[in-house]
Amino acid sequence: MLNTNAAPILRSVKAQRGSVLRCKGWRQESILRMLENNLENAERAEDLVVYGGIGKAARNWESYHAIVGALKNLENDETLAVQAGMPVAIFKTHRMAPRVVMGNTNVIKADWPMFYGLMAKNLTTYSSYTAGPWQYIGSQGVVEGTFETLALVADEHFGGDLAGRIFFTAGLGGMGRSQPFAMAMHGGVTVCVEVREEIIDQRIAAGYADMRAGSLKEAIALAEEAKRARRALSILVAGNMCEALEETVSLEWKPDIVTEMCPCHDPYALVPSGLAPKDAVALRTDNPEAYLARSRATMLRMVKSLNTLMDRGSVVFEYGTFIRKECVDAGMSKEEAFRFPGCIARYVRPLFFQGRGPFRWTCISGEKSDQIRLDRLALELFPDDQLVQRWIPRASKLPLEGLPARICFLGFGQRKAFGLAANELLRSGELLGPVAFSRDNLDCGSIANPAFETEGMIDGSDAISDWPYINALLNVAAMADLVAIQANGTMGISAHTGVTMIADGTDEAALRLEACLTTDSGIGVVRHAQAGYPMAKKVALGEGPLTDEAIRIPLWWKSEATFGPV
Repeated sequence: MLNTNAAPILRSVKAQRGSVLRCKGWRQESILRMLENNLENAERAEDLVVYGGIGKAARNWESYHAIVGALKNLENDETLAVQAGMPVAIFKTHRMAPRVVMGNTNVIKADWPMFYGLMAKNLTTYSSYTAGPWQYIGSQGVVEGTFETLALVADEHFGGDLAGRIFFTAGLGGMGRSQPFAMAMHGGVTVCVEVREEIIDQRIAAGYADMRAGSLKEAIALAEEAKRARRALSILVAGNMCEALEETVSLEWKPDIVTEMCPCHDPYALVPSGLAPKDAVALRTDNPEAYLARSRATMLRMVKSLNTLMDRGSVVFEYGTFIRKECVDAGMSKEEAFRFPGCIARYVRPLFFQGRGPFRWTCISGEKSDQIRLDRLALELFPDDQLVQRWIPRASKLPLEGLPARICFLGFGQRKAFGLAANELLRSGELLGPVAFSRDNLDCGSIANPAFETEGMIDGSDAISDWPYINALLNVAAMADLVAIQANGTMGISAHTGVTMIADGTDEAALRLEACLTTDSGIGVVRHAQAGYPMAKKVALGEGPLTDEAIRIPLWWKSEATFGPV
C-alpha cells in the first residue's frame, strides 16, 4: 500500500552557493552545504548513495529532511547528534563545541549478512568513509590519492617515471574512475576493466578515459603500442575482472602495475563471475546466500591470478578493496591471500610519518575565485615542498565537481599554517565565503584496520583501535565543527574518524583551527612515532622536514616495562 506520509525523494540535490544564510550561523550553514555537496556529487542521489555501492549521506529520506531542518534551526550553542545517518538528539552545549557529532556503522562483531539484516530493519546505514560525515568532494579526492600512490610506486620500481608503463586495473565507480585519469597525469598507459557497459560510456564522455576497446586482446595491443611510443593512453574494456585476470594469465601478458578497485569490501556489491549486472541484482534479491558464495568464489579466483602476475614480475598491490581479507573470510589461508601487499603498508605509510594525508578544503561560497586564491596560497606557503608544487598546478586543471574544492597531502604543521592563513584571507575579504577543512578517513592518525591501513605495523599494533578514538576525542576537545566515529571499509574489522573544521574569518575560528589542525594530524604522528618509526619520532620531536613544531611526549613506548614486583 502506498505510504502517503513518506518523506519526499529528491532526484538531485545542489549545494547552495553565495552569502545567504539559511542557518543561525556559518558553522551550521557550512555543514549543511557539505551535506548537499555530497549529494550533488552522488552516484545515486535519489537513493542517498554517494559512492561505494551503498555508502549513504543519510539513513533514509525522513532522516535527510530531519537533518536539514535540524541544521537550519540549530542554535550557536547547540550540538546535533547523528546515529548512523539519523538525527537522534539536539543538546545545548556551548559556542565552542562541535555543531555535529556522529557515530556511523559501528556494530559489535558485525559481518555482512548481519549488517544487511540491521539495515533492512532501518537500524543502521553504511557510511563509506566520507559519505556518512558529509566530506565527499567528488572524484578529485581519490584522484590525488591514486596519483600519489602511483608516484610512490614509480619512485620504488621505475626510477620515478611512469611514461612507457602499463597500469592494469578494474572498477570505474565513484572511486575507481580516478585510476585512468591519475595514470594519464603521470604520462602512462591504463587498461581498466568495468563490468557495467553504461559506466564505460559515461566515463569516456566525462573525460576520465580516452577510448574503449572491444576486447581485452584489443586493449592489450593498443596499450603495448602506446607503451612503445611512451604515449599516455587510457583504454576501457567491458568485462568481469576475475575473467580478465585469468585471461591475462593465460595470454602470459605482463602489465607493469596491477591492482583493482572493484567493490570487494562488500561481497554483495561485487558482480560475481558469470553474471551480468542485472542478473546479479536478481540473484542477490532472490538468494543472498548463493550470491555470497558466488561472490567469494570470484574473489578467490582473482587473488590467485593476482599472485600469479606478481610471481611473473608485475608490481601488484591491494588498493583498499579488502579483497585479501574477504578471501580469508572465504577460507583462503592468510599466507596466500596476503602474499601481495596493501598499498598503504608498502608505499604510502612513510607519508603518514610526517602527518601527510588526504587533507581537503571546500569553498562554501561556491566561487571558483576562492579555490584559485587558495591554490595560490598553498604554492606561496610551501615553495620548497615538492609534493605541493607538483600537485597543485595539476589539480588546477581538474574539472569542477560540486562546490569548488581541493585536496592536497599537507602534513603536520602545514595544515595549521594553511588553515590560519585561509582564515586571515577571509578576515581581509580576499575570500568570499567560509572554507571547510576536512580529510579522507584514511589519514595518518584516524584509522585502525589490520587488513589494510594499519597492516604490518612494526610494533605489532595493527589491531589496536585506541588511536582513532583518541583522534576523535582530541578533535572534540579542540573544538572541531563536526566529528564522526565510524567503522566501515569492510565489515567488522575497522575503526576510523571523520572531521570538519571551518574557517569563517573570526578570532573564534582561528582559535579552533589552531587547536584542531594540530591535534588531528598530530596524533597520527604520535601513533607512528610510538610504534617506533624513526621519521615519525623526528617529526614529533620537532626535527622533521615540514615543521619545527614539537609534540610533548610523556613516555615513549618500548616492549619492556615494569608491571610489578618479580
